[in-house]
Amino acid sequence: MTKNKMKKYHDPDAAVAAIEALYNKSVEYLCSQFDAFSKGAIPKDKVRAYYPLVRFATNKATRQDIRRSYGFVPKAGVYEVTVTRPDIFKHYYHEQIRQLIKNHDEPIEVGISDTPIPIHFALGEDFHLEHDLSPEHTVALPNLFDQPDLALMNDEIANGTHIVEPGKPSPLGLFSAPRVDVSLMRLRHYTATNSKHFQNFVIFTNYQFYIDEFIKDAEAFMSADSDEHGYNAFVEPGNRVTYNKSLDDVPEDEEGYSLARLPQMPAYHLKRPDGSGITMVNIGVGPSNAKTITDHIAVLRPHAWLMLGHCAGLRNSQSLGDYVLAHGYIREDNVLYKDLHPSIPIPPLAEIQLALEQSVSEVTGFQGYELKKIMRTGTVATVDDRNWEFRPLMRQNRRLSQSRAIALDMESGTIAANGFRFRVPYGTLLCVSDKPLHGQLKLPGMADSFYRERVAQHLGVGIRTMELLREIGPEKLHSRKLRSFNEVAFQ
Repeated sequence: MTKNKMKKYHDPDAAVAAIEALYNKSVEYLCSQFDAFSKGAIPKDKVRAYYPLVRFATNKATRQDIRRSYGFVPKAGVYEVTVTRPDIFKHYYHEQIRQLIKNHDEPIEVGISDTPIPIHFALGEDFHLEHDLSPEHTVALPNLFDQPDLALMNDEIANGTHIVEPGKPSPLGLFSAPRVDVSLMRLRHYTATNSKHFQNFVIFTNYQFYIDEFIKDAEAFMSADSDEHGYNAFVEPGNRVTYNKSLDDVPEDEEGYSLARLPQMPAYHLKRPDGSGITMVNIGVGPSNAKTITDHIAVLRPHAWLMLGHCAGLRNSQSLGDYVLAHGYIREDNVLYKDLHPSIPIPPLAEIQLALEQSVSEVTGFQGYELKKIMRTGTVATVDDRNWEFRPLMRQNRRLSQSRAIALDMESGTIAANGFRFRVPYGTLLCVSDKPLHGQLKLPGMADSFYRERVAQHLGVGIRTMELLREIGPEKLHSRKLRSFNEVAFQ
């Protein structure tokens, strides 16, 4: 396909329409050529189409509202980003472009980049390319269609290690289009749901008990007599969709595709039409899973994510079932140290902290000073060793005591750190399920009783928190604390 010249737009609607048209044209061309190839028509030359490109150029860096954390560039210059999947990101692109035009009173340029679209990404999440081609076609494919290139999928911009070459444009967004596309594909793999179903408010948990309770709540919302909460659909692994029966012209429920087993990190989506619903993911145990899933969900640019899980209480004054609101983290997860060194502090975000505290108060009935009876705020230690209790007591206790840590788990610090790294507002509310330093170990009988008594309440706090954050709105929720010195304009 031939490239076109960049065109300027003062209207965000027109700019997004141009992105959509260019992307769809490229994908339709690749898919039609691939269809012919799969039927035996071998093209003479390499088939290639390109991602759309968004460019912004300005001679001034002033802006109307310094309170915002996004929608402006830090200095005069030229900025660019390749973009993809307008079917998912249409609203996101519109908001980012609208803010740029508003803040700088300069037009946006849209055209075709020089970054080719890999055929795997053009065909989408539901197409198993290698499965549907003959061995001969599979061998010929790389010479005729572009393949994913890992060199274009790094996180240097997010990590703050990207160096702009002299005369080259600066980045306009955190992720290139290929980096976004590979994460969309991997989300389908890890969660067994398509990326279009993910909502802007995400809850992570490390236990299936929470998912079971979330399913019960979602089913109640779908069968309610009214849609006062605004949820219109519930999606389960396999893209199984249940629609809210109280809606007018409600669609037929969708069976989705069959699963031989649950995926590694199953996701469940309580959807709202504008994407402001709640996604919940069972990430299992450990910081590796926590990093993996947040690496990919980050490209969807959610407005907030929370960790709701269990932890070891480190203080004798804590009781099983007490809550821990993380205000800081000791990060000994050993999975993010190359991208975000553990010495870098992860600050608490006021909007998230206040929403979590208010939600605990509303759900439990404890208020003000009385809330201290069931909840402590402080440092959470995140480690990569589930059997940390077996370390020698002196070595085990000294660092935890010096840090004033009040709880220990294996995921929260990683999720918060990746939120900081990817500019996604983050928070943690844990529930004390054992106190190994004080002789209360997590054993079957004790654990079963705890799970029955606390899971529903804890999840209720998480859902209420997301409702409060939704009311705040994205413009106020995204924090300036997450901006680097030369931050990209697209949040």
